[in-house]
Amino acid sequence: MAVIQTLCSHCLTANRVDEDRLTEGPKCGKCRESIYSAQPISANDSQFTRWLEREQLPLVVDFWAEWCGPCQSFAPGFARAANGLEPIARFIKVNTEQAPQTAAQFGIRSIPTLMVIRGGEVLAQQAGALPYPQFLQWLNGVLNPSV
Repeated sequence: MAVIQTLCSHCLTANRVDEDRLTEGPKCGKCRESIYSAQPISANDSQFTRWLEREQLPLVVDFWAEWCGPCQSFAPGFARAANGLEPIARFIKVNTEQAPQTAAQFGIRSIPTLMVIRGGEVLAQQAGALPYPQFLQWLNGVLNPSV
């Protein structure tokens, strides 16, 4: 049985969880909350760095800004995907105005920009908001390439 390291959505503590038990609602060893929140997690520069360095599950990242209309219209679909797909992946929202270093690090030129990152490596990138069915199709193609 493989053990993975995954961060608590609430306190960002790294937890070791048997891969076979990810869907069984594991609790954080520090704060005792459920590790998974089934909703997107907002991250600033330092928090996102922690996600990159410590999380072993894929990160689905929405780079967005509050003033961006397409970002606002895409947000409910992103939240819906987080609710349905976590813990297959972790869903992170990065407000580019509140996390300028992260936006620069990943060369964000337009928003929304979606990325799937695992182990610090960008597996896929998509500029622009997608309708929910296309977003799911894109995610499935990235997260389950053999399907």
